[in-house]
Amino acid sequence: MDPLVFKLGGYQGPTSINTRGATRFGAALSRALGERVKFELVGDVLALGRKSGELPDMVERGELTGCYMSTVRFAPAVPELKVLELPFVVRDRAAAISALDGELGARFTRGMHERTPFRVLGFWDNGFRHFTNRIRAIHTPADCKGIRIRTQVSERHAEALAALGFEPIPVDIKEFVEQARTDRFQAQENPLTNTFHFGLQHLHRYITLSSHFFGASAFVCNAKLFESWSDAVKQAVLHAAQQATEYQRALAAQEDDEVLARIDPHQNEVVTLTSAERKQFIEAVAPVVAHHRASLDPALFESLQS
Repeated sequence: MDPLVFKLGGYQGPTSINTRGATRFGAALSRALGERVKFELVGDVLALGRKSGELPDMVERGELTGCYMSTVRFAPAVPELKVLELPFVVRDRAAAISALDGELGARFTRGMHERTPFRVLGFWDNGFRHFTNRIRAIHTPADCKGIRIRTQVSERHAEALAALGFEPIPVDIKEFVEQARTDRFQAQENPLTNTFHFGLQHLHRYITLSSHFFGASAFVCNAKLFESWSDAVKQAVLHAAQQATEYQRALAAQEDDEVLARIDPHQNEVVTLTSAERKQFIEAVAPVVAHHRASLDPALFESLQS
């Protein structure tokens, strides 16, 4: 019998925390199933000329078995996920991870299984997002005015950034990386691990530790394929995914401190917001949060803040 081929796709290089998490999954799966599985990692589809946003489509078509992808990609089908696209809703990483491992994550999973062609294997830590730019140090919303910023393809993200005074340009990371040196983009926002993975610290002098969004990535596989596997294979995949998820999350928590320790003060200026400055950002986006809060179940917010 031919081995099961599990082809996992991502969009980052070999040293990134996501690729390392994917590698851990493959190692755990191979240990569990031996010659019954052939694991293939397509670590960086950007290098193949593909957009990161194509990954779920590749999984749906069966070109890939699974992938990791920001939950913003799935929010149109699973509106509950929109809560993670609202600014300053998550204040504490541990509380967010606890919620993802609890009823909130279970609710997200039910929505994904009911309304998408994907089987959720876990929710990875996509980090607190921070501003970087080449124009000026950002301490308050007034400093954001008129700066062109790349953001994820998310209406909620764009609304929040516009409320701060930015001119948001939502594009796939592939397009941004290719054009980051041009004048089209003056700023971006990402977890520190992504900022440094894509070398953006060399283009943007100013780093503001704003923690304005906290993101999760859904680690998914093709649901029809998953259901076609034996119970033993399913359990092996789920167990390997759990190990990979725990490992990726641990790396994400460590990476912020490691990146900050590597920053060259001659090259980059790091802004840590004061309580008063942070309050200005929260107040500036409050109308955006209130607008979307009205259409979402209050329990979603309570889970993240408990």
